[in-house]
Amino acid sequence: MKKQGILNSDISRVLSYMGHTDRICIGDCGLPIPEETERIDLAVKFGQPSFMDVLKEVGSDMKIEKIVLAEEIKEKNPAVLNEIKTYFSSTDVKPEVEFVSHVELKALTKECKAVIRTGETTPYANIILQSGCIF
Repeated sequence: MKKQGILNSDISRVLSYMGHTDRICIGDCGLPIPEETERIDLAVKFGQPSFMDVLKEVGSDMKIEKIVLAEEIKEKNPAVLNEIKTYFSSTDVKPEVEFVSHVELKALTKECKAVIRTGETTPYANIILQSGCIF
């Protein structure tokens, strides 16, 4: 039995087989997930677990070189955007940040190894994490 790190076996498995430039998405409970992309559903009820709780745990277990966010988050959800910025500024990870339209972000989920569905109910609380190289 694991003593630390991510206990969810599906998240742990996906992270362990990701290579450089592979991507994983963390999304709110309303983000559509393509049929061809693995769904890791953590949503228990509205708001739980939160987007930021999941991002912090995945971020602590993953080398992240780039993040992709919807452009709309700037206007429609600045509180979560500020939490994302604060989180990454408090870590040794300083990923490249790319903003795309929400439509494009949804299309990019088809290329992700998995989408982790949270219970988050605030708009545009979605992020794609691109894996860096650990050596």
